[in-house]
Amino acid sequence: MAITAPISTALRAAAMLLFVVAIAACSRTPNTMPTGVGNLGPGGGAPGSQQEFLVSVGDRVFFETDSSSLTAEASATLDKQAAWLNQYGNYRIMIEGHADERGTREYNIALGARRASIVVNYLVSRGVNAQRISSKSFGKERPVAICNDISCWSQNRRAVTVVQ
Repeated sequence: MAITAPISTALRAAAMLLFVVAIAACSRTPNTMPTGVGNLGPGGGAPGSQQEFLVSVGDRVFFETDSSSLTAEASATLDKQAAWLNQYGNYRIMIEGHADERGTREYNIALGARRASIVVNYLVSRGVNAQRISSKSFGKERPVAICNDISCWSQNRRAVTVVQ
């Protein structure tokens, strides 16, 4: 036993030295990742990426029942969208208008179209080139929440900005 103890101690010391040298070498290695690969924005997406738009800016605004008027919160989100879209002019966007399940299909298609239109007009008023924007109404055909309750209906009354 007396013979193995010094070997074991020497091996531990050598392993620790190797570990410290490896850590020191890594800390001096420059970041050689291509632009956009390791440079994540605050929301987890690379600056100018669709992920950054989704997480950091927000892709949707919500409306009150039977309304296509923007709330203060919706306007604030659209201001952030406009700033991002003006900074990253290489993207086209589709504005999707949606409604909750109440009302007829035809009524909700028209309501979704009004909601999409108000968002398009707002973004254009904030400097986003209208040539980059298209819109479509889905009415009540694409709910994100399904239940017969205000908690679901409020999530479905929305306009979504899809970065293409």
